[in-house]
Amino acid sequence: MVQLRTILKPADNTGAKRVAVFRVWGGYKKRYGQLGDIVTGSVKEAVPHGMVKKGEVVHMVVIRQRKEYRRADGSYIRFSDNAGVIIDPKSKDPKGTRIFGPVARELRWKKFMKIISLAPEVL
Repeated sequence: MVQLRTILKPADNTGAKRVAVFRVWGGYKKRYGQLGDIVTGSVKEAVPHGMVKKGEVVHMVVIRQRKEYRRADGSYIRFSDNAGVIIDPKSKDPKGTRIFGPVARELRWKKFMKIISLAPEVL
């Protein structure tokens, strides 16, 4: 579950280290984001000479969340961290060229095929 002020760890090579969420997209007064949802956040910490800078506003898709997520078959999936991938808001393609760590299968149903293809493992 991702909401206002949640800190996400970017799982790509754009140069951001921490992103604070300030908006969850997807409907009127939508409060919580789940796997595959798009959020808007501010880069709080970044490496020098990266693609994104500190204070920049970015769009991310949530690829891992600590709160367990119930799947249609009745099983649950839970990750050890809250992580996202920085995307271009118009094309929905990732800004980085690499994805680190496992990615949830729910991204396939939400049409984030480029992220699925770059990920080392899909759970």
